Amino acid sequence: MKRIAIIGSTGSIGVNALDVVRQMPGEFEVVALAAHSNVELLARQARTFKPKAVSLFEPSAAARLKESLNGFCTHETPGTEGLVGIASRPDVDLILMSLVGGVGFTPLLAALRSGKTVALANKEPMVMAGAQLMAEAKRCGASIVPVDSEPSAIFQCLQGGSDSTAALSGGLSRQIRKVFLTASGGAFYKHKGSLAKVTVAQALKHPTWKMGQKITIDCATLMNKGFEAIEIMNLFGLTRDQVEIVIHPQSIVHSAVEFTDGTVLAQMSLPDMRLPIQYAMTYPRRARSVVEPLDLVKLGELTFKKPDFRRFPCLALAREAAKSPAMSAVLNAADEIAVTAFVEGRIPFTSIAKVIEKTMALYRPAERLPDFDEVVEIDRWARTKAREFCGR
Repeated sequence: MKRIAIIGSTGSIGVNALDVVRQMPGEFEVVALAAHSNVELLARQARTFKPKAVSLFEPSAAARLKESLNGFCTHETPGTEGLVGIASRPDVDLILMSLVGGVGFTPLLAALRSGKTVALANKEPMVMAGAQLMAEAKRCGASIVPVDSEPSAIFQCLQGGSDSTAALSGGLSRQIRKVFLTASGGAFYKHKGSLAKVTVAQALKHPTWKMGQKITIDCATLMNKGFEAIEIMNLFGLTRDQVEIVIHPQSIVHSAVEFTDGTVLAQMSLPDMRLPIQYAMTYPRRARSVVEPLDLVKLGELTFKKPDFRRFPCLALAREAAKSPAMSAVLNAADEIAVTAFVEGRIPFTSIAKVIEKTMALYRPAERLPDFDEVVEIDRWARTKAREFCGR
């Protein structure tokens, strides 16, 4: 029985992960659960799965949870300290990390330094400091298994080219000609006319996936695909030129890898996040699927198109930031602030890219790779500048 902790258990990834646990009795022991502030849902999860420890990031919510559970289990300290405590528990084999944003950076680092296997759905830390985190994982005997459907697809395709160790360590990069990173296109890819006056409600109507608010809006700007491009560069040791982003509205081909001999391997399945979550949780073993199988006859056609970089400038900004690890940290921080400002009605949808672009233009990255403390400082600086631009 694999002992797991889920950090971000009340979000869409965490809820789906617990559904996988429920459908695979005897496979997993849920040791710990952590979330941001959803007292009611975390309390229900704790009563159902009976973890040894829980943690809520927001202090007042943590106090209410403690009162609700009334000694049912151990309560970690609120804030980052509690997340770090969950991430580094010695009685956990696998950490499923599904937080949103840069808040996941410190607990991910703690998990890696504890030698854990991390099933990673929180792509932002890999954007902020992916190369450094991969080096730290290697130094500490830890490993990162991707959870998001597209990085998971690439990971699975790479294993078709060699052994899993090489796929995780970047050892296959010389055998790869190109990676096709697929994108559904988000809420507005077929939208006619200006995007200046689109609403938050419209941005949250993703055509394929049901996800959290931040990632859904990042899909609408295509920034999510830019983040994934940087993430897979760091995960698999790829260059920017080895990653080609293609729009695939059906979301059946989750990504594909072209090897140097011209062979292309693709991973296909219905768009259900429980499949890549299950694979990350059971890796390196494949288990009986908890999702509906793919019926090729019913699919009809599969289409692929080039992305429109002018209409969706966030994608172009991500491609530019991919040239510099430090600039990628600026990109992530500015995006987080700008998306929050859009959700709160302080800036229009089209200003998300403008805030990010202006923040990036102010930063002058050093030539060398920043260390972890410097990444935190870059993140703090970029958030401050992005807030200033949002205020204007």
